[in-house]
Amino acid sequence: MTLNELVERNRSYRRFYEDEPVKPETLRELVGLARLSASAANLQPLRYLLSWEPKKNGLIFPHLGWAAYLEDWPGPAAGERPAAYIVILGDTSVAKTFGCDHGIAAQSILLGAVERGLGGCMLASIQRSRLREALRIPARYEILLVIALGRPREEVVIEDVEDGGSIEYYRDGKGVHHVPKRRLDDLILSL
Repeated sequence: MTLNELVERNRSYRRFYEDEPVKPETLRELVGLARLSASAANLQPLRYLLSWEPKKNGLIFPHLGWAAYLEDWPGPAAGERPAAYIVILGDTSVAKTFGCDHGIAAQSILLGAVERGLGGCMLASIQRSRLREALRIPARYEILLVIALGRPREEVVIEDVEDGGSIEYYRDGKGVHHVPKRRLDDLILSL
């Protein structure tokens, strides 16, 4: 698969085959990709919590917000929830701010997931204090992102949006998730 194909297939999947496990070795490989990714000043302040067991997954799920534009949708139903999670943390004993390190790491993880036939969703809408308590995360670690992972159970399509058109994603009557993207010519400036 080319990099272009990986990026095109790397969508925010929000429904999964929950009963198809993601192996801990696979999660470690994905974090290995993040480990090799860029880090500001090469500080490498990110740490990762891995979850692949239903009990631990159940501790994570209720503390996540799933889709702001789908206001009437509370998130994936039982059986469609992620089979695994990677919680990205910032170690404040290494750095006080984390810039865009966690975004770079998350993208590397998600591209690696796509390459392995998985999909995921990068979640920043997190009830952080509740998740910290549920997972007993020490105070020195800042909760930055949660990545939901599994084999996608939904179709996500990209469509061009005209300049000034709505960029809000939506689901059609068949449950297909549509993601409007601005056209390339609307993004590149000639100054």
